[in-house]
Formats: sequence, C-alpha cells, structure tokens
Amino acid sequence: MKKYLIYCIFAIAVSACNQQNKSHNESADQTAASLEVTDSAMVEKIIKTADMRFRVKDVQRTKEKLGELIKSEGGTLWEFSIQSSVERSEKVGYSADSLLELTSYRVEGSVVAKVPSEKLDAFTNKVAGMAVFVDQQSMKLDDQSISYLSNKLKNQNRVEAVAQLNKHANKKSNNVETALNVKDDYIDKKIENMSIDSRVKYSDITLNFYQDNTVSKLVVGNDNLSDYRPGFFRRLGLNIQNGWVIFKEFVLVLANLWMLILVALAGYFTFRYYRKRRKLTLGQ
Repeated sequence: MKKYLIYCIFAIAVSACNQQNKSHNESADQTAASLEVTDSAMVEKIIKTADMRFRVKDVQRTKEKLGELIKSEGGTLWEFSIQSSVERSEKVGYSADSLLELTSYRVEGSVVAKVPSEKLDAFTNKVAGMAVFVDQQSMKLDDQSISYLSNKLKNQNRVEAVAQLNKHANKKSNNVETALNVKDDYIDKKIENMSIDSRVKYSDITLNFYQDNTVSKLVVGNDNLSDYRPGFFRRLGLNIQNGWVIFKEFVLVLANLWMLILVALAGYFTFRYYRKRRKLTLGQ
C-alpha cells in the first residue's frame, strides 16, 4: 500500500513540474513574440540636412525673398546675417574743397532655416532659381531609426523596472533612489526621441550667398589741409608782412638789451684806444 502511495506522489510531482515548465516556456514564448512584434513595428526616422552656396544679383533683396519663401513653405527662419567687406578704397580730386571717394566692396549673406522635410527638395530647387550661379549644393541623410527604437524599448523596460521598484520600496532600502535614477534616464531618452521627431519633421538648411564686387562713388570733403593754402602772390604778400613784423620784434629785442650793447661799444673803443697807444709807444 505504501509502495502505491509513493508512486502516486511521485507522479503528481512530475506532472506539476512539467506543468510549471510548460507555463514558463509559454511565458518565454509570449515575451519573445511580444518583442518580435515590437521590433517589426520600427518606424523610419530619417533626418535631412542641406546647405547651398550661390551668387546673386542683390544680397539684400535675396534675403527678403528667402524669408518670404521660407514662410510660404511653412518653415522658420532661425538666423540670418549680412556683412560687407571693403576690397579697396581710393580718393581722387573732385573740386578745390571736395574729393571723390571710390570704394570696391563685397557683400555676403547667410541664412539658417528649418523647412518641412517633405518640401526640402522643392525648396532647394526654388532657391537655385534665385541664383545667378550655384557654387555648391549638398544634402545629407541621417538614419536614426535604430536609435529611436532603442530608446523606445529601453524606456519600456524602465517603466516596468520602476513599477517593480515602487512595489517593493521601503525606507530602509535604496529602491527609491534607484527608481529616481531610472526615471531620469527615461526622461532623457524620451526627450532624445522628441528631438529626433522634431528634426525628422523639419530639416535644417544653411544658405550662403554673395554678389559681385560693387563700386561705390561718394563725394566727400577734402581733408588734405595743404590744398586749402592761399595762392602764391597772397602768400608772398603775407610773408613780406610777416618779415616786417619779425624785424620790428628784433628791434624791440635789441632795445631790451641796450645796456649790453653800450658795454660792448665801450669795450670796443677802449680796446682800440689802448691798441693805438701801444703802437705809438713801440714806434718811439
């Protein structure tokens, strides 16, 4: 009797073990199937970027047209700049008191914008139509589909991990801190995917354009002071007058030194007197 009882217990244990293994295998199969379905649901995420460099007739007018075109295509103008660089400058005589300033300068412009990705090709074609000559044009595609799916799957795992940590959290464990770190990682991946979505929807394009060298003519005041001097005869008369003034000043200086002049004269006549007497003495 005991022998049959042992056989029954053994049979029940084997059946329970087989049932558990079967349940575990079914759960694993369901998980694998779930992951496989998720993998097959991968969405294409292509980021497009483009840039162009071209010559135009008028940089300022082109910048205005580009702004209107970007707005009409549903895009956004993020940045623009226009700068002029002087190649050469020269001043030539124009009249007695004015000069003609000639300046050769180069004007360049730059625009950075975002346009809907589906309209990027048509947009670049319209921009090329504004150009006199296209120096360079390029487009780059960056496939972020794998990174996007990776972030999505990791976030699903983080949601499950946080649920488990919150379920078994207590004050004496570090589950709360771990859960916060996992949540922060979840937010980072979520924002990264949002950034990818935005860049997929709107493409970045950089436009650099320039115009031929322009010559500017401007009449300006003559800053050469020597050109403002009087004529020869007037300057001659002024110099004669100036010489007379200098002579009178010299006489005034001598008048201030009359005592020295008197001493010098006295010394001179004294020297002549003694010299004459000496000659007479030697002659005797």
